[in-house]
Formats: sequence, C-alpha cells, structure tokens
Amino acid sequence: MINYLEGKLKRIYDDRITLLVSGIGYDVLIPAYVMSEIRKSHDPDTEISLYISFNQTERQPKPILVGFKNELDRQFFELFISVEDIGPVAAIKAIVMPVRDIARAIEEKDIKALKRLKGIGERKAEKIVATLKGKVAKYALIPEVSLPVETKEDFKKEVEYVLINQLGHKAIEARRMIEEATKRNPDIASSEELFEEVYRGQKQ
Repeated sequence: MINYLEGKLKRIYDDRITLLVSGIGYDVLIPAYVMSEIRKSHDPDTEISLYISFNQTERQPKPILVGFKNELDRQFFELFISVEDIGPVAAIKAIVMPVRDIARAIEEKDIKALKRLKGIGERKAEKIVATLKGKVAKYALIPEVSLPVETKEDFKKEVEYVLINQLGHKAIEARRMIEEATKRNPDIASSEELFEEVYRGQKQ
C-alpha cells in the first residue's frame, strides 16, 4: 500500500497530477483546495511530496491515490470516506474547502455549511454529522495555537505532540490550551476528549 510519495511534478490536470517517482508516473487525484495550493506553489518539473490515501475495493478494483500536503488532511479524508454513501471519488469532489472548516462545521452541527460541499445535500450532511461529530475536533484546530503545561498522562503528551508538530502551535501555547482544557473538565480521560475540550475553549 502507498501512503507517501515524493518526486517530480510532471503534469497538472483539473483534478489530478502526474507525479514521477523513480521513473514511474503516478496519477494522483487532488481535492480542489489542495490543487489550488499546488498550482500556486509548484511548477512542472519541480519536486513535490504528498501524503497518499490509497483506496481499492471490490466495487472499485482500480486503485485510487488521493494526495494531500500534510498528514492531518489525509487522516481527515479517511474518516470522511467512512461515512455511508461517501466513497473516495465523491469525497474528493466534496472537499472544496480546507479540512479545518469542514471539521468545524461537523463539530458545530452546521448543516448549512456542509451543504456547500459539492454533492452534499441535507440528508448526507446530517449523516456526516451523525457519523463524525466528536471525532474531528482536532482537525478543526489546524490553524490555531497551543499551550504550556506539564503533562503526566500519555494522552496529554499525545495531544501536545499533535498541537505542536502537526498543527503548528507553539509549545507554550499548546501547553496552555491543554492546561485550560483540563481545568474546565478534570474528568477528561482520552486524547479525543481532550481535543474536543481544547476545541471548545478556542470557540469561546
């Protein structure tokens, strides 16, 4: 299974690119918001690296490679396609805005915002919320900050690591966010619960 590719950008199409890796050309499907970034920052024959979601099923025997600029976006995509009736191709078309914004809409049950995704009507939007609410809070934090606090439990260290190394927050901010979240809810017992509480704090 392929989960990461690094090579030369040979050609850009409307919805995909051809990536040359060690003499082999890979067709990689690219969501619209990622394609916009690629067009702005890369010219043909320049080096590019992508995190890959590899999809192959009985109904879709031909492998589909979907490319993202960072690991968190790839993770979110794979959660998104776990929603009933949303396969990889539909998800690629639907994700026309940054993952952060979609995750926020899910956590806030904002059906109206989700309906702005291509191919997503009210029924699918409700299904997305029912399936993913409570699971995507950390992705809603992608453009925010982190805090300072001495953590003892493993899940706190995990959250701190993600905030700093994947979400781009400063160490002091990441620790502060975690400290404030645990003060608001001392009963937090998992990384997912902590991410949710951190996200709630950033909305206030």
